[in-house]
Amino acid sequence: MSEGERRTILITGASGAAGQAAAKRFAAQGYALALSGRDVGKLQALAGEMGIDADRLLLITGDVSKEEGAQAAVQGALARFGRLDVLVNLVGGWTGGKSVVETPLDELETMLQQHFYSTLHLSRAALPGMLSRGWGRIIVVTAPTAGNPTAGSLAYAAAKAAQETLILTIAEEVKGRGVTANAIRVRAIDARREKLSAPTAKNAFWSTPEEIAEAMLFLCSEAGSMLNGARIPLYGSA
Repeated sequence: MSEGERRTILITGASGAAGQAAAKRFAAQGYALALSGRDVGKLQALAGEMGIDADRLLLITGDVSKEEGAQAAVQGALARFGRLDVLVNLVGGWTGGKSVVETPLDELETMLQQHFYSTLHLSRAALPGMLSRGWGRIIVVTAPTAGNPTAGSLAYAAAKAAQETLILTIAEEVKGRGVTANAIRVRAIDARREKLSAPTAKNAFWSTPEEIAEAMLFLCSEAGSMLNGARIPLYGSA
């Protein structure tokens, strides 16, 4: 990819295991990277590990679950690189273990903010530019519980279902316009690569950060342009 053709990716939640793997993989492919997170120290450490040229890197701190934070992240990438081609939203967390009756409303609101509203605000900020250029990718990581919730999973499952509904709606709205929106479903992010170092029947269906990054890279390839509105099960057959 030449400098004139260099694409730009914004990765939010970039200091997490999947975010770090994605940053390293896309950097190796020549992308310019805008990396967003709340901990500037972790972002700086990641930048140091990658060792890429400063003109290909922007570090952003802020809360993208809020509209102003999401707008600032997208506008920051546009101001620095002149374009934003790929949005990967990895902001989120997990809370659960309580019944529907026991689940506090603030836990539900927190999950919605982290998973749904972050994706909504970022997508609304990024889509106009992608559509005007006729090329773009929006990618999130979700979970099987979005479609098959388990007992005690209300807050997380509802937020992930809302996030997937948003992605599927975007996918319908951008059909045939060079932009795609997809979700990668994982059972668990195997940050310690336990399925490789200490395999068990349970962790055999976890996804390593590197596997997630490779799936993202495929979605951003020309070969992946026909995938739009997909919920990719990156956990084998379990």
